[in-house]
Order: sequence, then structure tokens, then C-alpha cells
Amino acid sequence: MTHGRFSLNQATIKYASLAEALQVAVDTGYETIGLWREPVAEVGLDKAVELVQQSGLRVSSLCRGGFFTTLPGPERDAALEDNRRALEEAHRLGTDTLVLVAGGLPVGDRDLIGARERVRDAIGALAEDARSLGVRLAIEPLHPMYAADRAVINTLGQALDIAEQFAPEVAAVVVDTYHVWWDPQVLEQIARAGKDRIASYQICDWITPLPADNLLARGIPGDGHIDFEPITRAVLAAGYEGDIETEIFHADVWARPYAEVATEVADRYHRLIEPLL
Repeated sequence: MTHGRFSLNQATIKYASLAEALQVAVDTGYETIGLWREPVAEVGLDKAVELVQQSGLRVSSLCRGGFFTTLPGPERDAALEDNRRALEEAHRLGTDTLVLVAGGLPVGDRDLIGARERVRDAIGALAEDARSLGVRLAIEPLHPMYAADRAVINTLGQALDIAEQFAPEVAAVVVDTYHVWWDPQVLEQIARAGKDRIASYQICDWITPLPADNLLARGIPGDGHIDFEPITRAVLAAGYEGDIETEIFHADVWARPYAEVATEVADRYHRLIEPLL
């Protein structure tokens, strides 16, 4: 059985090497995969491109760029250069979507508004690189509990406020159910985004109680509190026709056999999401 537009984000089987992740995806019926930069770097970009081409899979997205909220200086310059490399990597791997995690507040800094402005400025600095490579800078709002240390962009509306300052082929947004399900304005903002501004749709569930490491609270769809139907219907109504990724961060999921996890999340997609398409 194949899974059509459903994409296995590599984070869901975090400890698999790139070669292992590609093989698991192929063996369990996927046609597309979302990649992370670290496993790509482990084998080198040239080898990674070769492995992807040999697998026959499409790459739905590359994660991640961003982390450019630092104050002007060498650290910020280095972050921008790293994002330029990430854009090139995405282009070489065959995806038009580089997922951005904005970055949190610099150490000792409390200027949240200023940090958000630096996100906008960074995207402006990268806009021509993105345009020339045909890769969109996909801003992913993260749940507010990550505002201090990981992402100062916390609602889809905030992400769109930045993205809309640039052409749609340069800047767009990621709709990740884990991060936006709580937002009373999420359906309105999805409609605002429309077809041209939604670069990626990701599904995973909100599990309670939250673990001590709150990064690891993302569950398999159907195991938590999120109602996927209204969000999915809104994304589809907005005209989104791209891949639908699953990106799970959970220690128990990561400890399981890769193929077992890949099969289970696909089963949940077919049960919860595919009937809505």
C-alpha cells in the first residue's frame, strides 16, 4: 500500500541514519520524505543527494534553518551564512521548502518585539538567495512555551505578518498542528494564508502530561487532544495541495522499531486525514 501525499518526516524515526530512513520509507510505502540537515551532514551533501535519487523518493521539506534572532555581529552573520548553506542544501536535495525555526531570545535579552523584527530582517537578507534557488523560506510558528528559547514567532498570524512582506515564492508558513491547534484564530489565519503561503502541513498530536523535556511531547495522531478535522479542512479549503508530513518528537516513539512507527503513523493518516481529502 502506498501513502500518496503523506510524507514521513525523518524526525519521526530520529535515530535512523539517512540511508536507513530512506529505506524504511520505501519499504513501508511512502513516496516522499522530510529530511533534516544533521543526517544529511553526516554523510555529506553529495552522498545525500545520491542516496535520495537512488531511493526514488521526493523530498517534501528540509529542516531546519532559522535561529537568527541574535543581535547584530559575528554570531548573526554566521547564522545568515548557515541559512544560505541550508537553502543550497534544500535545492540540491530537490525540495522547494526550507523550514525555519526563528530562534529565541538572546541570553540576557528581553526585547521580544525586537527579536521578531530581526526575524523579518533576516528573511529580507536571505530573500534573493531563496528566490534564485527556488526554495521558499517557510516560517514555522512554535507553541508559546518555546518563545524564550526556541522561537519568538508563536502564532500563524505572526508568521504571516512577516511572510506577507515578501513575495510568495520567497516566504511562506508551516502549519504544524502541534504548534497551532490551541490558537483561537488558527482557522481564520489558515484562510488568510491561502494556497500561496502554506508551504507545509504537518500533523502530530498534543500529549499530556507533558514530559520533563517539553520538546518531546509530540505524539502520533490520534493519541492526544487535537481534533485534526477542522484544521485539515481549513488547510484544504485554502487550496493547499502539497505533501502532509508527520513529525513526531517523543522518546517512546523513537525507541520503537523504525518500520513499525512508519507503518503506524501511515495507518493513522489513512484513518484520520485521508478521508478528508
